[in-house]
Amino acid sequence: MIQSMTGYGKAVAECSDKKITIEIRSLNSKTLDLNTRLPYLYKEKELDIRKILSEKLQRGKVDFNILTEATAANKAQQVNPEIIRAYINEFKEITPDATEAELLAIVMRLPDVMGFTCKELDETEWKTVTELMSDAIQSLNQFRLSEGNVLKQEFLNRIGIILDLLKQVEPFEKERILTLKERFIRNLEELNTEYDQNRFEQELIYYLEKLDITEEKVRLKNHCEYFLENLNSKDSEGKKLGFICQEIGREINTLGSKSNHSEMQKIVVQMKDELEKIKEQALNVL
Repeated sequence: MIQSMTGYGKAVAECSDKKITIEIRSLNSKTLDLNTRLPYLYKEKELDIRKILSEKLQRGKVDFNILTEATAANKAQQVNPEIIRAYINEFKEITPDATEAELLAIVMRLPDVMGFTCKELDETEWKTVTELMSDAIQSLNQFRLSEGNVLKQEFLNRIGIILDLLKQVEPFEKERILTLKERFIRNLEELNTEYDQNRFEQELIYYLEKLDITEEKVRLKNHCEYFLENLNSKDSEGKKLGFICQEIGREINTLGSKSNHSEMQKIVVQMKDELEKIKEQALNVL
């Protein structure tokens, strides 16, 4: 089951005096390109967080973000009413005409008005964070699977088109051989000279063998079938699909160089167009 590298996952929970939100966004990348944004309290766990993400996400340009928001109860506890009152009393002595509302607006911007305590990350909170990470990763992977199903259908359609185009080549093969043979005979007749018929047949067979596309057709069909087989594999292997695309392209190019027929060349161009679209989408596969 293929997965896209594009995805989004989110998980939210409350722990003691705060609300914790984890968001994960991913885009396509050849390797794992991990960017983390963490609150100061979680910095000590950054290596552990990166290890978990590396094991679970494998590849992609990943933005990982943890947001913390104090609950209403915690915000109330952070206010230092004694300090605020002391500031206001001092300002009243300096500016007795100012109202308390005006003084409060000034005081709230002064140091120590909001209490701050730098505590260590406890095990309960870290356990909550790891559980949230697991939920967010699961949400992201579900998104990736959903996007992967869309990509799979795209691949099925385009590989099917290439196989249909390959069948369209067959009627032109015999026509191409007859056309070449007639052209050679006509050119020889225009030279108005005698030639060995047996030698001519041998040279013609040798030349036509050089232009034979039977092997290329068989290999192209096999590569396409192998591509489809990997779409249904247990693991999502975007790199492998990319390698198979290279092999498909090699056979299509050889068909083009051997075609020597305008209609066959048109078909080859269509094959190349479909393959380019497949390769572009394959870059998004995990």
